[in-house]
Amino acid sequence: MRKEKLSVVKNIAGWLQSSPYLIVTDYTGLKVDQFSELRNRLAMVSAEMHVVKNTYIRKALQDIQLPELEDRQLQGQTAVVYGAKDFAAAAKVLKNFKAEFQKPDIRIGIVDRAVMQQDLLLKIADLPSLEVLRTKLAILLKTPATQLAQIIKAKLEKDSGGAPAAEVKAE
Repeated sequence: MRKEKLSVVKNIAGWLQSSPYLIVTDYTGLKVDQFSELRNRLAMVSAEMHVVKNTYIRKALQDIQLPELEDRQLQGQTAVVYGAKDFAAAAKVLKNFKAEFQKPDIRIGIVDRAVMQQDLLLKIADLPSLEVLRTKLAILLKTPATQLAQIIKAKLEKDSGGAPAAEVKAE
């Protein structure tokens, strides 16, 4: 491979090493303004999308020892999506954009060095966002503690003959 091409492959490998995920898409049929809009939406979830030559992405994956993808997954017009954060958010953006514009097609992904087929990526895209899941978890964790405090307070009041728990503590 020529020096210029090796430099491009090294650049792609750098993108992929800095990201816990990679989503391979087929952007055939996307107009320039649609592609720009998709990039803007991905940027809102800390993701980027770049058009790459299939041979370059194949070589970059090999160079950084990520799983190899089949030829059918790397053919035609290919763009890769990667980012520093939540891959589910990027998958959700891609899925919603496709619902709106019929493009791009998600082909396959690599998440934490594991290959994920299109159907699994689309199912993950349907999950609530990471922020929503964290909020629900915090509420679930807080609820038992609140209930326990109420039970202890009621027990203290009962044991003190009906005096409020605050008065029992002061005595």
